[in-house]
Amino acid sequence: MRTVEYQFSLRPYRLPFRAPVRTSHGVWSERTGVIVRLEDENGRVGFGEAAPIPWFGTETVEEIVAACGSLGERVDERRLDDLPVALRCLKNALVAARTESVTPQNPAPRQVAALLPAGTPALPALRGRLEAGFRVFKWKVGVGDVADELAILDDLCGELPSGGRLRLDANGAWDRRTAERWLARCAERPVEFVEQPCFAPGTGASLGAALRQRVEDLLMGLAGDFPTPIALDESVVADGDVDRWLGRGWPGVIVLKPTLLADMDGTMAKLAKAGTPLVFSSALETGVGAKRALSLAFAWSGPSLALGFGVWPLFYRPECEGPTAAPFVRWEDVQAINPEAVWNALS
Repeated sequence: MRTVEYQFSLRPYRLPFRAPVRTSHGVWSERTGVIVRLEDENGRVGFGEAAPIPWFGTETVEEIVAACGSLGERVDERRLDDLPVALRCLKNALVAARTESVTPQNPAPRQVAALLPAGTPALPALRGRLEAGFRVFKWKVGVGDVADELAILDDLCGELPSGGRLRLDANGAWDRRTAERWLARCAERPVEFVEQPCFAPGTGASLGAALRQRVEDLLMGLAGDFPTPIALDESVVADGDVDRWLGRGWPGVIVLKPTLLADMDGTMAKLAKAGTPLVFSSALETGVGAKRALSLAFAWSGPSLALGFGVWPLFYRPECEGPTAAPFVRWEDVQAINPEAVWNALS
């Protein structure tokens, strides 16, 4: 059976953020990645985005560019499918470039959580997002002194209206004792969940089986000991991670950054079967990756929480953005994203 051939091209990018993002991993000042373009023999053009986050355990931009160089300008489906799974961001991008339009399971608008900066700037940011109509917020913690951040938590909760919810994202910064201190405090406050309270450097195979087992045992224990739900993020970025956590009977939430996984369709099917609450989240990618990620969010039929896409504007180049950050995102907003405009802006 004859396979489809494509004309293949790519454009690496380096886009400074309008405002640096502070997390427990450090200060993130720019987004780097690669936009890929595939054109088939009938002239159909598709785009995808490989937007790795190496400290999450993905490949690097340099590895992506090297792999693309080995493919050449003409490539068939078999060569694309045979790329190693370690290049999961690139495989994700190439799947997206070959995928026809996604059909939404429910085109109704989806609620969006607004991203708040770390530290005291979260307070004025929260007030501004409240005025814009947001009611769900994600705050980066594990960045400053614990006592200071706990005081800010009280201030943020005091600003929330009835029904407002706060998500805390520690990016794996805490040890057991610190995580327990936070989770005890959150039990009395309008905290929807605590995201990745504990972790260790590296993911997947690089973490080592024994250390990974200890980290996972710790997270399972915390999830069972405190009423505030825990969400996994860094712990579910490699293909196979979700299977392992489902096998352990994970009782909490799973946060997925669709740009980072090679097999999103298979992963979503497993999570839907398990009935696991799911949050679709931005990886701070350009509009190319955002369109694919948001399309998958609208295709999801299982239990879901507010989308983690209240991040824009991110860049100085408006052509590279996703939809305007709003309390709800509509299917029409997703469809309006033009990947070719991003491609042209990066020329």
